[in-house]
Amino acid sequence: MTRSPALARTLRDLLPPISLALLLVAIFVIQPRAMSYLGLSLMLNLALPIALATMAQLCVIAVNDLDLSIGGFVSFVACIGATLMNETPLYGILALAGCIGVYALLGALIHLRNLPSIVVTLGMSFVWLGAAVLLLPSPGGTAPTWLSGLVKLKTPLVPLTIIASALLAVAGHFLLMRSSFGVVLRGAGGNPQAVQRAGWSLLRAKMTMYALCGFFGVLSGLALVGLTTSADANIALRYTLLSIAGVILGGGEFTGGRISPIGAVLGALTLTLAGSLLSFLRISPDWQIGAQGAILIVVLALRALVNRVERQAA
Repeated sequence: MTRSPALARTLRDLLPPISLALLLVAIFVIQPRAMSYLGLSLMLNLALPIALATMAQLCVIAVNDLDLSIGGFVSFVACIGATLMNETPLYGILALAGCIGVYALLGALIHLRNLPSIVVTLGMSFVWLGAAVLLLPSPGGTAPTWLSGLVKLKTPLVPLTIIASALLAVAGHFLLMRSSFGVVLRGAGGNPQAVQRAGWSLLRAKMTMYALCGFFGVLSGLALVGLTTSADANIALRYTLLSIAGVILGGGEFTGGRISPIGAVLGALTLTLAGSLLSFLRISPDWQIGAQGAILIVVLALRALVNRVERQAA
């Protein structure tokens, strides 16, 4: 009986890497040429912006909230990157810093007024979208040369996306899972009463997590515009659902502050590769979104089964 809960937890932790590994095996069997530096680079071309957006969503989910505006926010940041960052870098940097500050204030508003995060962030999604349209009414703009060069850097042996994703996962793990500061931040979602009794400010914790969400969202938008070299007000709207799916696929929970930064990054990579697998299977783009959803449902069903075994064993 004592081993069963530990075994169930181990299976739950291993589910994200196993899902990614099985997906890679399926891709390599269908298309062996994908098992190369160039093949991995092409399949994971846009994986880093999605992984960063997923990490942003994870920060909000960690405090029992949900951000429905991250897609619009990343699009707005991309528009800033393709316009202000290229034409007037100083104003661009100030605008991005202001965006992070707005996210921190959103956390404060939601906490102090006890507002549902879904409603507030849904409203903010229209604000970000409107601001993006005002800044860049039609697709265009140009990414700064240094930004494009940075995100398209060709690293030896392993594509930059894999290295950057690994560093992101490790940094997020040590920040949120291993540090005492991270314990307090996660405690704001897992056990807020205990955090308050220990003398920590829930307001400060929530503002910090929302600011971190804004920070990772800014990195996602800059990485995206660096890869695409231009921007559009609607360029990242789908990132909202992808980021939520990535967090949950990676082992996160909507309540209780249960998150896994490493699992979230693996979940983002899995969702990115799922699109490549469906393309290799020659599934029509009209059906690919539904097929991706089906893959997600299967994986989540397996995790629900593991969680059920864990509860029964406990």
